Amino acid sequence: MSTAMTERYLSLLKKSLLNELYLENEARILGLLMQLLFPRQTTLEEVAREFLNARHGELYAKVQELRRGGGWVQIRTNAADGTSSELVAARNFAFVAHSMIGRARMDNLHDCMNAVLADRIPGDFIETGVWKGGSTIFMRGFLQAHDIRDRKVWVADSFEGLPKPSLPEDENWDLSADVMPYLAVSEEEVRELFERYELLDEQVMFLKGWFKDTLPAADIDKLAVLRLDGDLYESTMDALNALYHKLSPGGFVIVDDYNALPQCEQAITDFRRHHGIQDELVRIDEMSVFWRKR
Repeated sequence: MSTAMTERYLSLLKKSLLNELYLENEARILGLLMQLLFPRQTTLEEVAREFLNARHGELYAKVQELRRGGGWVQIRTNAADGTSSELVAARNFAFVAHSMIGRARMDNLHDCMNAVLADRIPGDFIETGVWKGGSTIFMRGFLQAHDIRDRKVWVADSFEGLPKPSLPEDENWDLSADVMPYLAVSEEEVRELFERYELLDEQVMFLKGWFKDTLPAADIDKLAVLRLDGDLYESTMDALNALYHKLSPGGFVIVDDYNALPQCEQAITDFRRHHGIQDELVRIDEMSVFWRKR
């Protein structure tokens, strides 16, 4: 595949995973949801007009903003009684897209893999905490686009949501399936998404279970990209303790929720201090950071 065709394929893959191709449909769904939650005195014709012209409305701009940063967005609206209300949309309108990391973090992942390729850094790619698998699907697409057959993509998740907090650092941060059911995506659903993108093959390795059980025993020799999205202190620390020593010099650690969740930041700070890691933490967006291992 030529360089131009490779980049075009990967660009389209990112747009599809982030649902950037159909943002107007997200705006339409969000508009209908707001109408249900905050009924307005409006006619059916006005609702239909907003639905048809979604690409040019305020909600479309909000969804665009959401997709770029992968953050949370607050949309103010007026209720029927004239009072001001607030709707907080799920991150990246998460139940629509196949990845909730946003454009900045997806581009960062692409940049890190390009650097690994250019500098011939040995090792596989892994994400710990995959949700619907969007980031790992892009990793596999990257390998296919560059005809790389000697690296694997590891898809590590409980596929049952996050564990219940068990450490003091995670106190009051219950993100388990009982509280956040939409974070619990089954292995079967993730595999099916890989199949939709025609990227499920022998280079994709699933690690199902809690990180403390699966990662230390994983048959991983070397890593070039270690992407952490475990949210909790425990999950982040379990992944680092099991995998960081396998990261090749010149490889990348990407931390999805460093600036969003204090317990995740604390895990990174504690691990780096304990191991004397002084590599520069580089900000990706308002939520995430990465560093390159010396």
